[in-house]
Amino acid sequence: MSWAAVHGIDVPPPIDVAYGLMIIFVLGVEDLADTRFALSPLHETLFSLRVLQDPGLSALHLPWRRSVLGELGELGTLDADLLMSLVARRRTLPDFLTPNPTSFAPVFEEELAVVRQACPAQVRHDLLLAHAPDPLPGALHDAVADDARVTGLRDAICEVLTRYWEVALEPMWPQMRLVLEADMTYRARQLALGGARLLFADMHPNLRWQSGELCIDKMISRHRVMASGRGLLLLPSVFAHKPAPPVSPDEPPSLVYPCRGVATLWDTAPPTDRTALASLLGAPRARLLSLLEEPLPTVELARRLRITPSAVSQHLRVLYATGLVARARDGRHVLYRRSSLGDQLAAGAGPGSA
Repeated sequence: MSWAAVHGIDVPPPIDVAYGLMIIFVLGVEDLADTRFALSPLHETLFSLRVLQDPGLSALHLPWRRSVLGELGELGTLDADLLMSLVARRRTLPDFLTPNPTSFAPVFEEELAVVRQACPAQVRHDLLLAHAPDPLPGALHDAVADDARVTGLRDAICEVLTRYWEVALEPMWPQMRLVLEADMTYRARQLALGGARLLFADMHPNLRWQSGELCIDKMISRHRVMASGRGLLLLPSVFAHKPAPPVSPDEPPSLVYPCRGVATLWDTAPPTDRTALASLLGAPRARLLSLLEEPLPTVELARRLRITPSAVSQHLRVLYATGLVARARDGRHVLYRRSSLGDQLAAGAGPGSA
């Protein structure tokens, strides 16, 4: 029995129809110059509720979902109705719950403090807009009451989100953050190599950059947003299954998009390879060399190997000094990749080479 059923949640089946509507961000030269990235634990918390509600969105997250459902089932005091009502049937989320981060990597409590300051009018407007044209779920009925009850509802939402974050995401946030940072490193390289067109080229099939406009296809509404010097905020997400701009056209331009590398997030660390290569280099360096088929930064290697970045750096120094890996700087990161010599050595490190 699912966690929702255990708590008596009557969640209507979500819909994800390709409406054919489009949201367009019109970006000038100054807006492109002010295009920036940020991490948001609060956004991830809200977007993870979609996966919790509908496992069909991503099979990659099923291990996480099974684990979280079990842990949440033991929290008898968690208001499951309120938590799940935050995701509308169209999978939209209220904008007041996903404010743009004011720094590159705020902590969850910082972002939630902004939500706690949302005025009753904004809370009411954003809840109604997110759920339209459907009526509000029963757990949100106070949203159409007087300001005092809307304020109470806002505070109750913040409390239930805090408890959910602590159980479902906070323990995994360090690993999630490394995946998100690795994606941003890749995107920054794309921007440096080919400008905005290459930056958005492989983010998602629903995205298209054309003549100074970022077109987001298959949306549930249609509007055109002039950035007008406000820039564009890009937020990579582990849990987003497609690009997600704000629901309201009045919000500053921002875009949550599916990040790369999610398939590796719930993987276990690679097993020790007892081959001739491991005997020659030692198991940690052999595993490290096997991962460097593509350029990767130290933080991503550390995440995959479940060791500290400093330990990875020590091993990389040895591999670089012996000519087995090459390195190149990409912004604030150094990317490592196997050299031709490293490729030859790794090619002979299969199970039959022991």
